[in-house]
Amino acid sequence: MDNLISLVNKIQRACTALGDHGDESALPTLWDSLPAIAVVGGQSSGKSSVLESIVGKDFLPRGAGIVTRRPLVLQLHRIDEGREYAEFMHLPRKKFTDFAILLLCVAAVRKEISDETDRETGRTKQISTVPIHLSIYSPNVVNLTLIDLPGLTKVAIDGQPESIVQDIDNMVRSYIEKPNCIILAISPANQDLATSDAIKISREVDPKGERTFGVLTKIDLMDKGTDAVDILEGKSYKLQFPWIGVVNRSQADINKSVDMIAARRREREYFQQSPEYRHLAQRMGSEHLGKMLSKHLEQVIKSRIPGLQSLINKTILELEAELSRLGKPVATDAGGKLYMIMEICRSFDQIFKECLDGIRSGGDKIYSVFDNQLPAALKRLQFDKQLSLDNVRKLITEADGYQPHLIAPEQGYRRLIESTVVTIRGPAEAAVDAVHAILKELVQKSISETMASTSVELKQYPTLRVEVSNAAIESLERMREESRKATLQLVDMECCYLTVEFFRKLPQDIEKGGNPTHSIFERYNDSYLRRIGSNVLSYVNMVCASLRNSIPKSVVYCQVREAKRCLLDHFFAELGRKEKNQLSSLLDEDPAVMQRRTNIAKRLELYRSAQTEIDAVAWAK
Repeated sequence: MDNLISLVNKIQRACTALGDHGDESALPTLWDSLPAIAVVGGQSSGKSSVLESIVGKDFLPRGAGIVTRRPLVLQLHRIDEGREYAEFMHLPRKKFTDFAILLLCVAAVRKEISDETDRETGRTKQISTVPIHLSIYSPNVVNLTLIDLPGLTKVAIDGQPESIVQDIDNMVRSYIEKPNCIILAISPANQDLATSDAIKISREVDPKGERTFGVLTKIDLMDKGTDAVDILEGKSYKLQFPWIGVVNRSQADINKSVDMIAARRREREYFQQSPEYRHLAQRMGSEHLGKMLSKHLEQVIKSRIPGLQSLINKTILELEAELSRLGKPVATDAGGKLYMIMEICRSFDQIFKECLDGIRSGGDKIYSVFDNQLPAALKRLQFDKQLSLDNVRKLITEADGYQPHLIAPEQGYRRLIESTVVTIRGPAEAAVDAVHAILKELVQKSISETMASTSVELKQYPTLRVEVSNAAIESLERMREESRKATLQLVDMECCYLTVEFFRKLPQDIEKGGNPTHSIFERYNDSYLRRIGSNVLSYVNMVCASLRNSIPKSVVYCQVREAKRCLLDHFFAELGRKEKNQLSSLLDEDPAVMQRRTNIAKRLELYRSAQTEIDAVAWAK
């Protein structure tokens, strides 16, 4: 069972080391879930004397006004043998040894508490919620953890800020409001219990008294003819647990450094020999208080372990998920930064390729350009206007020049075909631009999906995101220009070299097409010209059918294939020439995100450590 308190001691120390003081709403807190005993009392209530009596050492700072200005987590570790010593968590390599016999050691501990308080708050009267951890190892203590809180006060004095009264009240409440906190309410017997600061505040947070232990101090200082029997028997103010009375050293004893063992002996004798308290003597005194608190704390911890395990496991999963969403921290060296940028770019590039290959959506829009948009644009070309009777007559006549053709108007045919086929450049160029627009959309889509990636997040680095986007768009622009040249060349090829075989297969009907022996005016009759227009239209339709198949091949080869192959090659080449500071500018993560990642990593370390500690401890079922 002793292992349970040691377990909580270790986890509490880890909480403080990793920044969990139970006061950060933005992060899950393990501190709030750990059972703890908080010592609450007003100034001059005897709170410090009670703690020192339980420990058996005079180690707490004393003085006028508010002496305790930070929570002191006091962890008592019972050892079987060896010398007593004290150890602060913020001084892990320093042991305050000979704790039992040297007054200098006790004074050094007291001074270190004061100095560490000043380091956190400055040499002012301000308070801080960051706890000090002090562990005391001794064969004369019980396993126990107590949290000493600043004494409650009603007025600000001695240069204290006006807010000090409320600040202390808020700090005390932040501890004792938690359902896992056991309240040790210290009240002086020589004052009316109705005015007790400790009872007042504990009643507000624990109205049924289910978590409150009442401790009555200064019983020996009550007015003659009065006693505290009604309070100690629970008649004046009833709690779930019996009240415990203690008799601490007087100020004169403290000034004379009266031995704590002697003080405990006198305390036992007081209760045993006082007629009023003799029947209560067995459950009175600081020794009984320490043992009772230790036993109760063990029982509470044991009951909380299953729920604590469940909470830790659940929180670990949540923290891991958030840490994954936040992404990896920025590397410190140039090589690490370059590798990180390359990894992010590869992730983006892979997603972009998956969009084109159909693994992700988006690439099908390119096929739609070839299957719908291009054929529709070709059909909309006004070949009828180009091959109207008047236009055919005009081009045929102009092509003959001063000497009419002899058998067939070859030059007229060429001019008609060239002037008609050249109009296909428009749909061809439109196909190039349409695919370019789709590729740009896929770049932005891939960037968005990379930002949502669980492994690498481009979202972390806005400058890199813009640079990658710009580099990809610039590459697509270069590819579009190459594609435009290659695709328009296909159309130009059809204009500059005609397929002779097509015309050789046409029926040679001289009577219908014109007789070379006729005059020029007779040969250019409407029937003849219509025949020429019909032949040209048939040829152009054949060319359209061919280009409908070859234009997509050109576009895919020059744009889609190249985008898959080397979209960021130019960007990668530029990266290799950048200095460390230039790489750092690309990884300009939001400072708030960086801080959040650091905080989450620390908190995750805490929960994993707690998980390991709990799994290593066996407790009674």
